[in-house]
Amino acid sequence: MDAAENDMPPQDWLGAPVAEAYCQACVHADLRSRAGCEPGRSCMQDVYARRIDRFFRAHPALSNGHLAHPYFEVRAIAARHADLFHLTPLLADADETVRMQLALRLPQRQLLRLRDDPHREVRIRVAHRLAPSELRPLLYDPDYQVRAIVAQRLPEALLPLLINDGDLQVRQVVAARLSMPALWRMQADAAPEVRRIVAQRLPAALLDGLADDGDWTVRWEVACRATGPALLRLLADTEPEVSERAAARALELKAEEPAHG
Repeated sequence: MDAAENDMPPQDWLGAPVAEAYCQACVHADLRSRAGCEPGRSCMQDVYARRIDRFFRAHPALSNGHLAHPYFEVRAIAARHADLFHLTPLLADADETVRMQLALRLPQRQLLRLRDDPHREVRIRVAHRLAPSELRPLLYDPDYQVRAIVAQRLPEALLPLLINDGDLQVRQVVAARLSMPALWRMQADAAPEVRRIVAQRLPAALLDGLADDGDWTVRWEVACRATGPALLRLLADTEPEVSERAAARALELKAEEPAHG
């Protein structure tokens, strides 16, 4: 047990001390008599989540009977161990901690009912687990992290719908996954962080448009892969790191030329 747990006296969620008299009145008093639980360490009546969790880990078969407990931590932890077919009533639970547990366990058909959950942490878990074919409604989720997860898992054919997303992280994910010709559209993105990814992935023959980018780090990425006129312009770039990288690229291309007998 950690220090914080040792410092917390055994008490229930209403603040009542969990002592011997309390245990005698508990519905699981028989477990106490057989050392199946222990106040301050393994107790489903305790306010402390770790103690509740130890109880249900030791007695998972008792989880189904506590899914309607008035304390949300008991419901949430019991939901980790309960049979799946007992979890459906908890879809309407008032506490997001409980619904987060459901999002980790429910089968796909029921998981759809949490796709529009009011709490972002629930929707984040749903976005991680939902079948990619069911993710489209989350393209417009108000939370950027939900949309970033969607961008990682969405079928590639739908990725262009996120090209103009308002969040940088989302667009970075899109740029890292998108294929041509849609990728070419992102070379005009407002963020250099996105344009750098585009410069790393565009076909070398199409890098010309980024060779004059206003951000030197984008031009440096172009210099790593450029050929032809784009490379020639970068050899004269005003930023030393860019021109030096362009010169190194020119030497790489020269070394790749077939030797003439």
